[in-house]
Amino acid sequence: MPGNRAKDAQRKRNREAADWILRNNDPRQPAEEKSRFQAWINADPQNCQTYNTAEQLLGDAQSAIQSDTALSNIRIKPRSPVKPVVTALFFLAIAGAAFLSLDGPIRMQADVVAGVDEMPVVTLQDGSTVQLNSSSAIAVDFTAERRVVRLLRGQAYFEVAHAPERPFSVDAGPARVTALGTAFDVRYSDTDLQVSVTENTVMIEREMGNSGSLQIHEGEQALVDRRSGSSVVQRVDSNVALSWRRGQIAVENAPLFKVVEEIGRHFSGRIVIASDIVANRRISGTINVTDTEAALSFLRAALGVKTTRVGPLILIRS
Repeated sequence: MPGNRAKDAQRKRNREAADWILRNNDPRQPAEEKSRFQAWINADPQNCQTYNTAEQLLGDAQSAIQSDTALSNIRIKPRSPVKPVVTALFFLAIAGAAFLSLDGPIRMQADVVAGVDEMPVVTLQDGSTVQLNSSSAIAVDFTAERRVVRLLRGQAYFEVAHAPERPFSVDAGPARVTALGTAFDVRYSDTDLQVSVTENTVMIEREMGNSGSLQIHEGEQALVDRRSGSSVVQRVDSNVALSWRRGQIAVENAPLFKVVEEIGRHFSGRIVIASDIVANRRISGTINVTDTEAALSFLRAALGVKTTRVGPLILIRS
């Protein structure tokens, strides 16, 4: 389908532009790489336009650095000819990190990005609806034969329009979740893939660890470990599985790091747990994750942990 090919080409161009913007800000960039960059720019006028967009994102990252007093006041005095290079690399690393923190690469791939404390509901071109959890992102790839949504990060709930001649799938990393019914929830994290079905059935096809497919029925939830590929299927109350849509999570004997991950979706800074021992402590209850201070207060009361906040950083310790 021509439109889909054009979208794929633009996404490829976006990835290349994000890569070039970081390379070109490296003071050690070799001359031959600069020549390759110029050849890439000259190959297609859209390459230049996309690169300018990426450059603007990096400019936003540098503005973020300048607005941060702790970073903008850093002074590194050069004591040798090597020092200016070290200084440049230092600020390049900060700018690169800020570029990533501003979602540069994700925003250049995604069709919809949910910011911190945003949970938008989107209607797709086929009439299906998607609600994204905070700090989540999707890319939509529809053709005449298939409907594919890539969950680039986070969590989303799908209510699928009936069109059996065009299967509806959600790609989350190496796994594909295909709707054999109408409504399901997908959560994709660094450690696992979680799929909850609220209506009918879905099929999970995996390329991670154990191969093969897995069918999940209404009222069931599958948890697939991304490292081993092992999976567990269990009954789940849909009100519990979808509590995030109300700004809550309901957990039973869950590790603290999982709870903190959900709280962190609604927090513009970063929450760090001091040790693995603390991170793996277990907790149960219903937590309002949209109110960071209330959620931390719950953790302090339930586990006896301490929290320290320094600017955008929160440390949880025993």
